[in-house]
Amino acid sequence: MGSHFITFLSMFHLLLLAHVQRATSKSTKIDDPAQGFLTLSLNSSNFVIQSPYNLSVTDRYSFVDGIHKMWVLSSDEPHSPSSLTAPRTEIRIHGYDYNWGVWQFEGHAYVPSGTSGVSIMQVFGATTQATTLMLHVYNGALMYYNYKLIADEIYDKWFQLNVIHDVAASMVRVFIDRELKLNVSDHGGVLHYFKCGVYAQNHSSYFMESQWKGIKLMKLPN
Repeated sequence: MGSHFITFLSMFHLLLLAHVQRATSKSTKIDDPAQGFLTLSLNSSNFVIQSPYNLSVTDRYSFVDGIHKMWVLSSDEPHSPSSLTAPRTEIRIHGYDYNWGVWQFEGHAYVPSGTSGVSIMQVFGATTQATTLMLHVYNGALMYYNYKLIADEIYDKWFQLNVIHDVAASMVRVFIDRELKLNVSDHGGVLHYFKCGVYAQNHSSYFMESQWKGIKLMKLPN
């Protein structure tokens, strides 16, 4: 009888452990990161395209069937003659710059294989650097800047990205396909806005591209 009792306890502990593991695995999965947020109105005037200054916007950007396609070459010029920054083709969300509150960016992104050494999304504005958040792609890995892995094997598939910036709490959270992947402190700053697209970083590929659809901007009501 003792052995049966021990077996029963062992089974009980295994079931309990499995339950805890399931609960833990689900703890970062959110039904909807946008729940409770107010969706703000966006139209074409809110999407400012920053692209090589010596080219037509349509040479590096298209919008077809609801998909924003942005690409750039590592040999391209910056977005303005006076800029010393690397080549980029990015959407700069205009009209919703902020310095307080809890804000959220949502979009579905697609990065083709071969695109590497590039920022595909950023929260602009910080105290000691230019940005509060940058999401880089290196060889199919999505990184927090270039030193922390967020998601692997993102090439050639659509994924949902949600970025929440809580200014008062100085926190930034990143969700991939509604799963919390990053929770970090921001970098301060007095003015912020969101950007997405392609912006060359260290060791960039010659050709860089990202596609975006379903872009939303949200704010937590006061």
